[in-house]
Amino acid sequence: MPVLRDSISKRGLFLGLALLAALSGCSATDTFEQPATVPEIEASAEFKRVWSMSVGDGHDGDFLYLAPLNTGDLIYAASADGELYAVASDSGKVIWESEFEERIFSGLGGDGQNLYLTTENADLVALSREDGSELWRQSLPTEVLSSPQSNGSLVVAHTTDGKVLGFSATDGEKLWQYDGTVPVLSMRAAATPLVGGDVVIASFASGKLIALAAASGQPMWQYEVGQPQGRTELERLVDVTGQPLVIETAVMVVGYQGKLALVDIRTGQEIWSRQASSLYSPMIGGGEIYLASANGDIVALRGSDRREVWTQDRLAWRQLTQPMVYEGYLVVGDFEGYLHVIDREDGKLVGQLEFDDEGIRVPAQRLANGNLLVFGNSGKMAVFQVKPQD
Repeated sequence: MPVLRDSISKRGLFLGLALLAALSGCSATDTFEQPATVPEIEASAEFKRVWSMSVGDGHDGDFLYLAPLNTGDLIYAASADGELYAVASDSGKVIWESEFEERIFSGLGGDGQNLYLTTENADLVALSREDGSELWRQSLPTEVLSSPQSNGSLVVAHTTDGKVLGFSATDGEKLWQYDGTVPVLSMRAAATPLVGGDVVIASFASGKLIALAAASGQPMWQYEVGQPQGRTELERLVDVTGQPLVIETAVMVVGYQGKLALVDIRTGQEIWSRQASSLYSPMIGGGEIYLASANGDIVALRGSDRREVWTQDRLAWRQLTQPMVYEGYLVVGDFEGYLHVIDREDGKLVGQLEFDDEGIRVPAQRLANGNLLVFGNSGKMAVFQVKPQD
């Protein structure tokens, strides 16, 4: 369940959204609703399991986002209790496994040479892709929940207190640091930075999207995704917690109690925007934009003019993951560990699977071979195909 972070303390004060009346809605005035029960559907699509395995204890009771790293032929996965695996994506065969001696706090990032993770004690660690052995480590100012990102020469970590730090991928030397600001209260969520050859784009709890020069960390432009409004800190929440989506020379971004927008990646100039509220990045497929709204509605928008095509509201308040496009379907996970299949043409629910009774927090991923990778909170990891029901 999404939780809040009070920036006054180092580790933060974490409160469940279920205790708060104004959160997870499309605006600060929405009232809190209990999650909808799992809907009864007439299934016309089903999940065909290709392979499955267990990755340690998964999130091990912590509120983390340990998304596996998909590199094509291999999947790298980690658990909070220190289990590391390299797995063949087509067969699930374990290529190597390793025991990390510390608790892991972020999912794995990587480049052509190394893997990167962060620890509970706020260290950034580089590991060999060949066997998981440690190559170097650097201390961070505070914890990092998002996966470190690298362009092959630069590794970037984004801390929960708004700092963005750049390190040499070769030896871990600290190259630069950008100090962003965070409000008193913010979401405990993973805002993964985008790291290109020349620019780093980071999302902040202040509602801002900021582009930094990759070489120096100096700000190049900023864009306001959400503007705090209201009297209380809860009403003023405008976090941007999803990684922006690159579309040619632009980035698409969405914020909580903010807007969905397309922004020129070179200048930060807004191309278009519309009101929206979401904790996860949008997904694009077939000329349409798919958004998991903070209140649990799945919305399809026509890409040409952003007009609403359909809305699926039967999963209200079920804390959905980012939608994943799979052929003619969308697949989303929820806080009770169900996977839901939605027909992209009309938004109808056409399939479901109870995957992990501890919930699903990280989005499904599409593999190079077209299959669907799913990682549950308990550490269950599986690859599926979604097919019309026999």
